[in-house]
This record gives sequence, C-alpha cells and structure tokens, in this order.
Amino acid sequence: MTGFAARLPVTMIGRLLGLPEADDDYMLEWGEAAAPLLDPGLSWPVYRRAQVALRGLNEYLTAHFARVRANPDAEDPFALLAASGELSDRELVTNAALLIGAGFETTVNLIGNGIVALLEHPDQLERLRAEPELWPNAVEEILRYSSPVQRTARVAREAGEIEGFAFAEGTVISLLLAGANRDPAVFADPHVFDVARPEAKRNVAFGYGIHACIGAALARMEGVVALSALFERYPNLALDGRGTHRGLSTLYGWAHLPARLA
Repeated sequence: MTGFAARLPVTMIGRLLGLPEADDDYMLEWGEAAAPLLDPGLSWPVYRRAQVALRGLNEYLTAHFARVRANPDAEDPFALLAASGELSDRELVTNAALLIGAGFETTVNLIGNGIVALLEHPDQLERLRAEPELWPNAVEEILRYSSPVQRTARVAREAGEIEGFAFAEGTVISLLLAGANRDPAVFADPHVFDVARPEAKRNVAFGYGIHACIGAALARMEGVVALSALFERYPNLALDGRGTHRGLSTLYGWAHLPARLA
C-alpha cells in the first residue's frame, strides 16, 4: 500500500500544492493519522493523535504559503493563488488541507481495493488483458463493489419522511454509500464483480449532486493508470499471505498488502 498504491495519488496532490517531493511521506503520515476522524466513537488516543497531526499540518502549510508569498516564482495552481492575494492565509491552508486529506486517502483505497478485487476474480483480470479498453469501466466497478468511502452524513434542514422513516429538523443522518452501490434496483446481481457491467458508472462512490467529490475525475484517471500499469508490468502478481485491513468504518481499504511481484 505505501510502496505502490499511495505513490501516485500523493505525488499528484503534492505537486498540485507545490510541496517538495521530499515531504510526500509526511503527507501520508498526516492522512493516515487524521483518517479516523471520519469515524464515530473514537478512542481518546486515536483522537489525540489525529489532532496533533492536524496541528502539525496546519503549521507546515502556513509556513509553506508564507514562503510562496515571499517568493512568488512557482507556477503550480496554489502558488499562483497565494501570489494573487485572492485567498487569505486561512483559506489557502484549509483548502490545501482538504486536498491532502481527501485527495489521496480515498484514491489509495481505490487502488488497493482494486488490486484485491482483481486478484480475487482472475477471470475479470484476464478479460481486462484481452480488452484493455474496459479499464475505465473496471475502475467504476471497483468503486461500486469495494467503495473506498463507505458512508457519509448529512444534517436535515427540515423535518421530513423518506420510505417510512420520519426525522426531525437537525437530525444527523448517516448515508450508506456502499449500500446504495449494492442496490438491486439499480445494479443487476449487485454482489457480482463484473468489469464490463454496463451500469457501473451509476455508483455513488463519489457522492452525488452538489456534494459530489471535486476530485472524482482525477481519482478515476489515477485508478486506471495505476492498476493497468501494475498488472501489465507484473502479470504474475500475487498476494503473499493475508493483508491487514485499516479497520475503519468510513474509509474502506487496506493498511498492508504483502505481495510477490514475480
């Protein structure tokens, strides 16, 4: 996971923000420490570790953008924004932190989940080798079948009722994206992994409507590039023993996936 699945996503976000390549591992540490904040019922040590990590990230980004404003020579998007003065220091830091937190954690899960799904379904992997044009659709099926984000939450702005479930204004509602992605009314044989599934792109792994993920297009491209290149370069890739799951209920993915590259 850290040796392969994380490399492309963290590189993309790091260069987008104009951060030095030498700091990529720090971004991985911040993301890993903060990821549990999306889960309910955290233990105090986990919560404390996340808060310490976020304070460190805030200090790092504040210093980074101060340097950018003082020496506005870089041409990455955030450096141009910083130099323009259109955003305050707080706006720059919070938006950069959002991209770090959401811009690679989920894509790392997508790549890792895709590796496992394809190795568990060798017939589907063989079909991709025979029909490489199916890779974009395969990524949609991975997003549906092993949703990197299992759920999200909303606050009801007014009282209402959905499918017989009544709720009051202000109710916090947990929405199971992974459940929607297995809806038999939308997906035929929803528990079957099919890289050629015609309705795969109807998944809601990136949310929906005005709340849809801002980085969805980038994540899709990274998934196609990473997975197709991996299995092309290592056609006999195999997992070496059991992997270790992250153990989170919101972000669904693997912490470790030992493998033999062959």
